[in-house]
Amino acid sequence: MKITAEPRSDQWNADDFIGGGRTFTIAGVKVGKAEQKYDIELAEGEGRAWRPPLTVLRLLIAAWGDEAAVWVGRRVTLYRDPSIKFGGDQVGGIRVSHMSDLPDGKTFTVKLTSARGKKEPHTVEPLINALAEPTPEQVANSQDVDQLQAWLSVSRPIVRARIAARVAELQAAAGPEALIPNGAES
Repeated sequence: MKITAEPRSDQWNADDFIGGGRTFTIAGVKVGKAEQKYDIELAEGEGRAWRPPLTVLRLLIAAWGDEAAVWVGRRVTLYRDPSIKFGGDQVGGIRVSHMSDLPDGKTFTVKLTSARGKKEPHTVEPLINALAEPTPEQVANSQDVDQLQAWLSVSRPIVRARIAARVAELQAAAGPEALIPNGAES
């Protein structure tokens, strides 16, 4: 049995990114249900919302504009920034390292408020054709072993297990002749 430390939560938290950043596709934006103004639905988000703080919202608006419909289908890489403070304590928070559809496709920097009366530059790199972790539906419906193998490098262990099971399923359905390399004699 594999031990995981995933919280029971309806939102992404900074601690979800302790192992590294993840790339997501924005599926929708709606008025927030909790303390944050908006809930951003992520196609690969396992049903959990991303609730960006005001600084991150301002970054997204500066790069992509203020029409939520335009954001759908665009991609972001989220990571844990351990230097984020809340109430004077350093608790960590979620930040954006890469975004698709940046102006001119280049590195994007904007000065945003970091503390009362203080602005700091926030920089994001362009996200170019980056592969995102697949949804369970994408894994289950895939007929392409090469695509499944490509997803392994961007997926968490639980998703890698689903991918391996799907590859084994496709190979079993193809039969033993599918395992003979092209050009080899049987």
